[in-house]
Amino acid sequence: MNSVLCVILNWRTAEMTLKATEAALVAMEGIPGAITIVDNDSQDGSFEAMTEAAKDWPRVRVIQSGRNGGYGAGNNVGIRAGLPDGTSPDYVYILNSDAFPAPDAIRALVDYLDTHPEVGFAGSHIHGEDGEPHTTAFRFPSIASEFEGAAKTGPVSKLLKNAIVAPPLPTQTTRVDWLAGASVLMRQAVLDQIGLFDETFFLYFEETDLCRRAAMASWPTVYVVESRVMHLGSVSTGMKEWRRVPDYWFRSRRYYFEKNHGALYAMAATLAHVAGLGIYGARVLVQRKPKVNPPYFLRDLLKHSFGSRPAKRLVQES
Repeated sequence: MNSVLCVILNWRTAEMTLKATEAALVAMEGIPGAITIVDNDSQDGSFEAMTEAAKDWPRVRVIQSGRNGGYGAGNNVGIRAGLPDGTSPDYVYILNSDAFPAPDAIRALVDYLDTHPEVGFAGSHIHGEDGEPHTTAFRFPSIASEFEGAAKTGPVSKLLKNAIVAPPLPTQTTRVDWLAGASVLMRQAVLDQIGLFDETFFLYFEETDLCRRAAMASWPTVYVVESRVMHLGSVSTGMKEWRRVPDYWFRSRRYYFEKNHGALYAMAATLAHVAGLGIYGARVLVQRKPKVNPPYFLRDLLKHSFGSRPAKRLVQES
């Protein structure tokens, strides 16, 4: 059977990361490989606590990234470390620290890639504690999707239905453009070919970029409904409590468009977004509905889209 390296990235959520590891250990039963927890320079005692706990788990090791370079950089540390014996695995399984795979979730992904050698990545059906599915299967962003997503208006969405980034969640296993990284199995051979996560992204758009690079190399991504994972969501990032979209989101968005489509396309995508916001704003006024966009969103979007180019590394700001 093909071997699996499970990588779990921790940042100041040691207790939850250990619970995710326990779930992963059950799901890894009968599958050759190991689990690597990467502490992303938490500096809160996480590394020491997890190292002590892992002493009771022979298949688990804890390593330190040495710096908080973001989601992609932290996962890359674990991927580059390989299996404990120094060999490379057949598959790399990325699991969020707040995600808990069902006992057969990892095997379902392994079985799928084993029987579909033309597929590069396979990801799970993600659901919340209440069983409600999370939208984690997407289309690649585009100028049209920027306009549709900002307009939030029925006729526009109907016209551009094939460009919607988050379409209705598939009810059966199917190919998608990209998957959120809460639970994704990747071929090591594909990563060797296309490279690991682009560490210029601090957070957000790195999975989109990786799946796009795989697709461009003729390695599709598949959403596997038989693999089920419970996900709390945004625990370490604090996204649910955002009062204002952080700068690194805007920087990652701009970098994604410029890297994959060029500067002119990125500008056009932003202009399309602004036009969509205009339609949405008019709708809010006419229908007297409360605004749902975060405070200062338009100002921050314009500042980061048309200001000086972002630094080579998209660091998180304090």
